[in-house]
Amino acid sequence: MDDDPVVSNPDHYALLWENERVRVLEYRDAPGDETTPHRHPDSVMVTLTSFSRRLASGDRSRDVRLAAEQAVWIPAQSHTGRNTGDTPTHTIIVELKDAPASPASGDPLGPEQSR
Repeated sequence: MDDDPVVSNPDHYALLWENERVRVLEYRDAPGDETTPHRHPDSVMVTLTSFSRRLASGDRSRDVRLAAEQAVWIPAQSHTGRNTGDTPTHTIIVELKDAPASPASGDPLGPEQSR
């Protein structure tokens, strides 16, 4: 089983951008939709819509309600999820990769292109 959400749940997760430091995913679902087990590294999630969902891992579960336009920290975890509300979910998830051993060289200015 592949625990990469883009592979295991392609109807919900889409890869928007990636480089050696971060991976940016878009997540969408509708009320009642469920995901299969998958894993996220430490991440920042930006909610674009308000939503309610139940997250589960093993024998533990947690109900989560988030308002639109929030940024929240998500520690590394494996889980499944189900939209328990009456609105679609739309979020952006910025998954963090290992930090480089040294700062970037040169004098960067502005956004970089994906690699």
